[in-house]
Parts: sequence; C-alpha cells; structure tokens
Amino acid sequence: MEFLKFIFTKSSKIPRWIIFLFDISLCIIGYILSLFTRFSFYPVADVSTQIVLALRVLPLYILIKGFTIGYFRLHTFIIRHTSVQDGLRIFYAMSTSSLLILLADFFLNIAFGSTITFFPKSIILIDFCLSIFFLSAFRVFIKLLYIRIIANNNSQTINYAIYGAGESGLTTKRKLEMESRGAGKVVLFFDDSSNKYRKMLDGVKIVDGNSQFEETIKKHNIENLIIAIPSITKSKKQELAEKCLALNINVKTIPPIEKWINGELSFNQIKAIKIEDLIEREIIELDITQINKQLNNKVVMVTGAAGSIGSELVVQILKFRPKKVICLDKSEVRLYDLEAQLKVQVKGEQSLSIEIVLADITNYARLKSLFEQYRPEIIYHAAAYKHVPLMEENPSEAVWVNVKGTKTLADTAVEFGVSKFVMVSTDKAVNPTNVMGASKRIAEIYVQSLFNEIKDKGKNTQFITTRFGNVLGSSGSVIPRFRKQIEEGGPITVTHPDITRYFMTIPEASQLVLEAGHMGQGGEIFIFDMGNSTKIIDLAKKMVKLSGLTLGKDIQIVYTGLRPGEKIYEELLNDGENTLPTHHHKIMIGKVRQYHFETVSEHVNELIALYENQNMMEIVSKMKTIVPEFKSKNSIYEQLDQ
Repeated sequence: MEFLKFIFTKSSKIPRWIIFLFDISLCIIGYILSLFTRFSFYPVADVSTQIVLALRVLPLYILIKGFTIGYFRLHTFIIRHTSVQDGLRIFYAMSTSSLLILLADFFLNIAFGSTITFFPKSIILIDFCLSIFFLSAFRVFIKLLYIRIIANNNSQTINYAIYGAGESGLTTKRKLEMESRGAGKVVLFFDDSSNKYRKMLDGVKIVDGNSQFEETIKKHNIENLIIAIPSITKSKKQELAEKCLALNINVKTIPPIEKWINGELSFNQIKAIKIEDLIEREIIELDITQINKQLNNKVVMVTGAAGSIGSELVVQILKFRPKKVICLDKSEVRLYDLEAQLKVQVKGEQSLSIEIVLADITNYARLKSLFEQYRPEIIYHAAAYKHVPLMEENPSEAVWVNVKGTKTLADTAVEFGVSKFVMVSTDKAVNPTNVMGASKRIAEIYVQSLFNEIKDKGKNTQFITTRFGNVLGSSGSVIPRFRKQIEEGGPITVTHPDITRYFMTIPEASQLVLEAGHMGQGGEIFIFDMGNSTKIIDLAKKMVKLSGLTLGKDIQIVYTGLRPGEKIYEELLNDGENTLPTHHHKIMIGKVRQYHFETVSEHVNELIALYENQNMMEIVSKMKTIVPEFKSKNSIYEQLDQ
C-alpha cells in the first residue's frame, strides 16, 4: 500500500514500455484462457495436438497484438484518468487484432495446405472478449485504486452533494472525484424524480431533492452542492441556491451539454454560481416570425453599439440576418473590442454585413454623411450618458449627448425616411430626481412629440421608446463594483441600507427592446416588467457568501450615504392606473402626458443653446421647466425647487 501511495501521490512516471508489456501479458493470459475454455466445453479428438498447434503460433499472436496495441497507442493512456474514450480505443484495437488474426489463419492454411485451423474462430471470439475485459478491467482497477488512495491520503476531503441523478450528474461525480485529487467526495445525489428515491447511482444514495433537502444536507455535513441538471429552470436554480446560502453551503453549476468540450465535461467547467444566476429570469418568448419580418435583409443602425445594451442588440439582430448592421459609437477603444468580439462570433458571408463606425451622434454633418452612405431603415438608439452622479456634476454633457444627440439623430432619421426609431430609455426618467433621468425624459418627450408632428404631415418614421431599470453586468453597475471590492478585500460600499433596485440581464433587456420595436406603431413608451425589486444590501450579503467569505469577519459593509440625485426606490409606472397591457405579458404601454411639438422644440433648442455658457444652474433650471416633476434629491440643485 505504501508503494502504491508513493506511485500515485508522488506522481512517479512508469515507463510506457512497462505498460505495453503488461498489456501484452494480459492478452496472452486471455489467449491461454480462451484455449482452455474452448476445449473444456467442446472437446476434440486430439486436444493436446490442437493446443500445441495453437501455442506454436503464439509468437504470431503476440506480434499482432503488439502491433495493434502500439498502433492505437493503448500504452500511452494515463491509466488513472481512464475514460469512455479510452474504452472505445481498446475496443477498436482488439477488433482490429481479431481481424488480423483471422487473416493470418487464412494465409497459414494456404501456405501449409493444412486442413487444421491454427486459430479456431471460437478461440478468436473468446480471446476478443477476454482481451477487452482484461485491458479495461486493469485500467478501471488502477483508476479506482488511485481515487481511493488519494482520498485516504487527503486529510481535508470535502463532502459534495450533486443535484440531479441523471447522466450529467453521474459524469459530474466521476469528473470531480477523478480531477480533485481526493479533495472532493460525492456522498449524496438529490433528485426531484420519485422513481429514483432510495436507489443507488455509482455507489451513492439518491435522496428526495424537495422534502428531505435541508435535513439531509445537515445530517451528512455537506459543504458543496453541484447543480448538475443542464436544463434546470432558473427559478428552481435560484430556489436551490437560496436554500444553500441560508445553510452556508457553496453552490456550483455545470454548463449546458452543448458547451461541454468535445462532448465531455471539463473539471474547470464546474464553476461557482454567480449572483447574476440568483436574479436572472426565465428565457423570454419572442415573436421570432414578426421580428424576422422586421429585420431580415434590412439596414439596421445601432447607436451606442459598443456599450452593454448596444453590443448585445447587435448580437441579437445578427441572428435575423439583416442586410447590414451599422455599429455606431464614439468610443474608439470599445468599438475595437466590439469588432474583435464579432470577428469571433460571426463567420462567413454574414461578417460582411457588419460595419464598425466611429461617430458622434451630436454631429449632424457626420450623421448626414452616414445616412447618405448606408440609408438605414431601422435605428436602435442606445447611445447615452447614464451614470447618475457623473451627470449630476456635468449637466451640460447630459444635455449635449442625451438631449441634443437624440434630437440630431431623430431629426436626421425623419429627413432620410427611416421607418422605425427605437430609443432605449430608463426608469430614472420617471419622476426624475437627477439630471441624468431628466435628460432622458426630455429625450422621450422630444421623440414622442416629433412623431405626433410628422404623422400629420404624411411622414412615416415611427418613434418608439423602451424604458427599463438597471441591467446586470453593464459598465458601472453595482454588481461589477461589488465584485471588485470583494476581490480587493473590501469594504463593500452601499449608499443606504434601504436602497432597492430593479434588475434584468443584458440579453433579456435587448430581447425586450426588439420585441417592443416590432410591436410599436409610433408614439408609445413601452415599459418592461422588471419583476420584484432587490434590496442592494441583500445583494451585497449574497455576493459575500457566494465568494466563500464571512461578513463581519473577512469583509465589511460600509454605508456611504446617498449620492447626488440618487433615489432610494425606483419607479416603473407598472400599476393598472398608469399602463396598458400588450400581447406580451412582460411589456406594457405607459400612459404619459402628450406634448405639443412646437412648444417642446422651442424649449429643447433653448436648453441646448445654454450649453455655450456652461452655467449649470441655468441649464438644470431649464430642464425643470421642461419636466416639472423633476425634483432634485441630495443635490445642489434642490435650491431650484424652492
């Protein structure tokens, strides 16, 4: 046993020629056993003569077996990591050797003109079975011995449970025990299927994953749970993760089967669950047919294309095979990153439909040139300044980009007869308390009143606004910031203990924008169902737990106070009094005040003109005139409300 421990724990390398000789020896044993098996059950007149004849051709047998073992490189396998693929290689090698032995027997009969068979077919068949059995059993034995010895040698074995007693669960167990070098031991399987309860899978008991979950976790001292059901619903995954977090259990997941490497699960693909998984919602059902009619073979422009929402919109739009996608942004660095990303994701002729364009939406001359060149038919306008504290300190820039940029783009779209203009807005435009939200509300008002103006003049550009809350993983959002603070050892900074936010993922937001874009007829403000709001302090605590840290011991949470313009609670206008339903249960139409275009245009032009003087108080005062419900909070501009 000590010798085996030395071999496995010290990683001593056994020469491949020793494995080769051992494989040959196992085949010889199988051949001899096949002789005795054959003649014990079916005796012939002169058994000894037949056995002697069979043994005389043993060197030829060894030569053939040695050739096939060498050709298929069976001796080069890392035996302690034997897999199904190795078993297939053994099968192919032994099948080839049996065919070669049959051929050898045929030519020996021709050469010697003998009626005696040197290799009886029954012996070849028995030898084929025994050779596969011995070679496979030897490798499985070594692998199991390795797992047992390494596990016994590891004084810090961690108990794992796997949720899902199917093929994926079994693969996960074997991969974990093989690759963790004894650090992980699977002691339980959980499953929702009552047909599997109290049964065994690979020597491990299967337990009810519902009623017995918490008590079983405590009873068996489980430290880690791996969710190994690739098709599990997001709500079920979140439920399991919440239970585990309450019990201080680490949660890991495996990717969908289609993402396994060459059809096999990699140990490195067993990853800890992320906070995004606890907020993510079920996949949205899109009206693929209608969206395809809208986008297929069309020229589509996406502004802010290098941003979080814009880049995802580009990816989603490309699925509908548009004639061209114009990816417009003014950030050189982020456009370069987008181009590199698309080169990896988009291949063949479709890559020719992508145009990466560096441009500023506030520059009419540049926009006019682009519209003349590409003639866009649909615009998704995601370009904007969105960070609340920065815009509170720089109101003139919020006006210049969010208001003037939107106005310039919208006016150009009307001039060139764009059919649809879909603007991405924010829930912060609802009863705004900050400059950023107010600037987006003014942009909403402008495009909505512009539509009402042009439809009476026979122009066909449909202006549609989509409004939603915070997007998980977008630049500057709370989750990347918390993650960075945790990696740096803290503290985690939260502005207020009661602050809450609505969240959705980048793909979900982008898909809803496409869905709202196709259903809109012009003038609507579509509001997305954001689900339940999340308390930011709870989000921070969960992220600490998911990182394997202890709050108050390993890392602290510090309250910094509300930032300028920041709300404690966001508003979505999603109650029955303020919204109208649509055919999509996650999209509603906001009932908002209508504005006269001439009045709006006059006010907006006056606001933009104030940019020249850079008088921030004057600019914000004008914004409050246009949006009377704009009441500043925790800001120097509160004095303007008095």
